[in-house]
Amino acid sequence: QVQPVESGGGLVQPGGSLTLSCEAFRFTSDYHIAWFRQVPGKEREGVACISSVGDFTWYDYSVGGRFTISKDVAKNTTYLQMTNLRPEVTAVYYCALTTISDGSFIWDSAEIYDAWGQGTQVTVSS
Repeated sequence: QVQPVESGGGLVQPGGSLTLSCEAFRFTSDYHIAWFRQVPGKEREGVACISSVGDFTWYDYSVGGRFTISKDVAKNTTYLQMTNLRPEVTAVYYCALTTISDGSFIWDSAEIYDAWGQGTQVTVSS
């Protein structure tokens, strides 16, 4: 299987916005898709997740309504809209896919995801 590809990262000033994209190269309606982020020296942490058919979403409390995850099934692409960005969200952002949907599904557990992109850097700085 081809790995997903993220895009849309970059440098943005505090208070600005970015939208990340994750092209999955497979039917996204078959997968729960999550966004994780990682900074050097820290573990990868879950940011948001959307269910296979898009009827459920999960968010880390820290994003506080400023991030929105969505998916376009026709384009096999998942998005992460980020607004009112703060320097502390600077990280490499990864998208990840899983078919797990039973009781072992914990949306922010990196271990359940079996397909990862290479990541896209998001830097929030003035």
